[in-house]
Amino acid sequence: MTGRRQLTLISEDKMDAMGIAAFSSLKADGKLSEDPGVTEYVVCVTKAILEVVPPEYGPDDGRWEVLVFEDNTPNAFALPGGKIGVHSGMLEVATTPGQLAAVLGHEVSHVLLNHGNERMSQSILADATVNAASAAAGAAAPQYQDMIVGGLGVGAQFGVLLPFSRKHESEADQIGQMFMAQAGFYPAEAIVLWQNMATQGGEAPKQWKSTHPSDSTRIQRLHDNLPRAMAEFEAARAAGKDPQCEPPPDEWINPEALP
Repeated sequence: MTGRRQLTLISEDKMDAMGIAAFSSLKADGKLSEDPGVTEYVVCVTKAILEVVPPEYGPDDGRWEVLVFEDNTPNAFALPGGKIGVHSGMLEVATTPGQLAAVLGHEVSHVLLNHGNERMSQSILADATVNAASAAAGAAAPQYQDMIVGGLGVGAQFGVLLPFSRKHESEADQIGQMFMAQAGFYPAEAIVLWQNMATQGGEAPKQWKSTHPSDSTRIQRLHDNLPRAMAEFEAARAAGKDPQCEPPPDEWINPEALP
């Protein structure tokens, strides 16, 4: 999708297996939302995004799982193997379906662009103590766990997401904005999302900023990409795409998840 060459030493099957294992661990360690309205809303937006990704990654292959975790940090993540997690705190910052679509389009883009595989492969080559062939063949071995969680972007402690490179973030921003536009979400909302991140105070936005760098250059890149995204948005709306995903009422918030 980007046209650039990538170093990917690990097979897609192995990446999927690691993503599924990491997601299982997150489910075991975290608390899932018990509000069906919240989950239904997040799933609605996610499905709209997945309907426009390349067919081999689409929603009809039965592999995508979407869960909402009760955690007040505004985080979200997507893992190889078709696993998507959204923290309840994200809905306090991404306050509209379009803004949530920007988040999900961004995270799904990381998976589709093989960013985890690329980062993990670079770690293999950079670490002289790791045998590249054995790591690529059996990277789920315990001695590779730190490398694995770093490559997938999920920290060992639940809720801590590790940053991708600025190149990866820029690619995910732009491709994610195109996905949301193709799904029928107004692409300028991606810009509003990051403006929200920049203006929010308190610990939660700092947590997000520490893992997904938000600055004026990022917002400017989304502005620069907006004409292309608007053309996709207008074509999507002309084709009848208009996702009807209703945000949950304020009452959904679990007081136990708040600071």
